[in-house]
Amino acid sequence: MATIRTVDVQDFINSHKLSTYQLLIVALCFLAVALDGFDTGSVGFIAPAIRKQLALSAPQLAPVFGGGLFGLMIGALVFGPLADRFGRKPILCLSVALFGVMCLWSAYATSVRELIVLRFLTGLGLGGAMPTAITMTSEIGPEKQRSLLVTSMFCGFTLGGALGGVVASQILPLHGWQGVLLFGGAMPLVLVPVLVWLLPESARYLTLTGRNQEQVVRTLRRIAPQDVLDHATYTVLENKVEGSPVRSLFRRGMIVGTVCLWLTFFMSLLVYYLLTSWLPTVINNTGIPLGRTALVAAALPFGSTVGAVLIGRLMDRYNPCLVLASSYAIAAMFILLIGVASSLPMLMFAVFGAGLGTGGSQTGVNALAAAYYPTSSRVSGVSWALGIGRVGSIVGSMVGGVLLAMHLGLPIMFVLVAIPAIVAALGMLGMGRDVAALRSSVVARTPPRSAKL
Repeated sequence: MATIRTVDVQDFINSHKLSTYQLLIVALCFLAVALDGFDTGSVGFIAPAIRKQLALSAPQLAPVFGGGLFGLMIGALVFGPLADRFGRKPILCLSVALFGVMCLWSAYATSVRELIVLRFLTGLGLGGAMPTAITMTSEIGPEKQRSLLVTSMFCGFTLGGALGGVVASQILPLHGWQGVLLFGGAMPLVLVPVLVWLLPESARYLTLTGRNQEQVVRTLRRIAPQDVLDHATYTVLENKVEGSPVRSLFRRGMIVGTVCLWLTFFMSLLVYYLLTSWLPTVINNTGIPLGRTALVAAALPFGSTVGAVLIGRLMDRYNPCLVLASSYAIAAMFILLIGVASSLPMLMFAVFGAGLGTGGSQTGVNALAAAYYPTSSRVSGVSWALGIGRVGSIVGSMVGGVLLAMHLGLPIMFVLVAIPAIVAALGMLGMGRDVAALRSSVVARTPPRSAKL
């Protein structure tokens, strides 16, 4: 009688080169996040047209933005635990369908109150899609390339946001702001059947929950068909955590890392959204014409995209917590440089560096969160960290206005803006120390293998 072998799913994935099938899964998650970025960012491009048509003042328009951000936060907090309970694929498909339908519906809003409600409902779907896509990308790739895969996939968000500006410039003159929302709602609904057809459920998730082992075998066969054993037992070397996946984020051995991640997410998104929301106004107030102001401001998301790929690569090669602590510290230095830049080229260089260190690091910390938490609570860990970060984004969008009202000089203003980046760096140093202490205690006890970070 033949011996039945036990095969660890993650070891199987780690022992093979990245396959075309894995890249297809990453590409599908990239598209979902790109449409997320398009719908999140497009409202900023169409805001002047909405304001004009509905005869709104600036304070009346502000809740439209706030409703979407609040929906993003609630969506992240709600859909993450659902993805850990019911699976990554169904929640991702549901989230994409939800923000597609609600974005379409938003195009038919006839009052600002209706638009606020619909942007909130759109935000629910947007908030659920992002952490689920991050987790699916993290679980399909080999550990030695995990950070690069996640950060590269997440570049879809910034590129999708940039695409929103291009599409809006073409559609607005012909079909108004409603046309942009119709486009932003239709594209996710086109993607949903593609996700249902091509996207598999996470093999790690299926193995841990004991569901559909045939699907696990099919997925692994698409990665390396010659090495899959039909009569093997597939497993993951971790225990399934019972009870609430959110509660497990605070169990012994996780609580310090969770707090450090939440602190970093909050400060990271605070400073990034502060810069995104208010930097064009600050630059324009110095006397730089609007055309050049837009050019300088565009260096921020461009730097974020470059930084995401670079930081992801470094995180796979070196200690990821130290890489992120260093990148946030570099971000703080570039933010300080913005306040003292004496020429347009220097200002563009400083803004590019600030984007590389803030937006790029935020993408990297997404990958870190996905690697830190076990399979049974991974989406909850990522989504709740993002949810806390969304609170920071809301605070950041308000803090900028307060700083401008204080009429501080630019050097002092950007010293204050740099402080959240420094706190984020300290959060990563704290998490690095906790992970190192946890590993040393595990090695001292040793049988089980700890998750790689």
